[in-house]
Amino acid sequence: MTGGRFLWIILGLIGAAAIFLVARDTMSDAEFSGDDGLGQGIYLTILGLVIAAGILGSGRRLGDLARSLALWALIILALVASYQYRYELQDFASRVTAGLVPGSPLSITDAHGGTTVMLDKLPNGHFEAQTQVNGRSVQMMIDTGATTTVLTTRDASRVGIDTASLAFQIPISTANGQALAARIVLDDLSVGAISRRKIPALVASDGMLDQSLLGMNFIGTLSGFDIRGDRMILRD
Repeated sequence: MTGGRFLWIILGLIGAAAIFLVARDTMSDAEFSGDDGLGQGIYLTILGLVIAAGILGSGRRLGDLARSLALWALIILALVASYQYRYELQDFASRVTAGLVPGSPLSITDAHGGTTVMLDKLPNGHFEAQTQVNGRSVQMMIDTGATTTVLTTRDASRVGIDTASLAFQIPISTANGQALAARIVLDDLSVGAISRRKIPALVASDGMLDQSLLGMNFIGTLSGFDIRGDRMILRD
């Protein structure tokens, strides 16, 4: 039997199934009670017949068609698997980044939308984080003894703050001794997937702070944090 005859047979089956469904919809529910499964089966059969008609009508060799269908099936399977395991893939990418860049936060988002960020202790004995301040990357040391987040003058300039116009009038204590600082408000401060807007901060006077500090005014907004050995865990 030639491909053309097969095509006409399939088209005939599609027509017969369509007529049956039209007749079913015009009759009373009592006449077709309990046949919802049958109706769904017929719809699926029509879909399969349409696909088969398209394959036969294309005139392509069955071997080529089978390879194309198998390729599309693999692509669809990969997309479905990527969606189902999206959280695991995000965790894997974060772990790779954390291992390559010191201070990179490892962000984990669970199925309920809860976010946890983990930081590994650096060889210098401190916990540091590669943060995002106003869209710019800033390396900060986690300082639970600091009430407020403090930026160096250099980092403040990098994130778009006009340090020349600041009034350095607030006394602070740093590792280099007493210093003066100026009050600012950061538009956005993020540690991994944890982000806060309009965070009050200070800018230390030039040369009085070696590294920017992430203080308790950010950490205090979290639902909790703790230190387990060489790892700090921040919970949004």
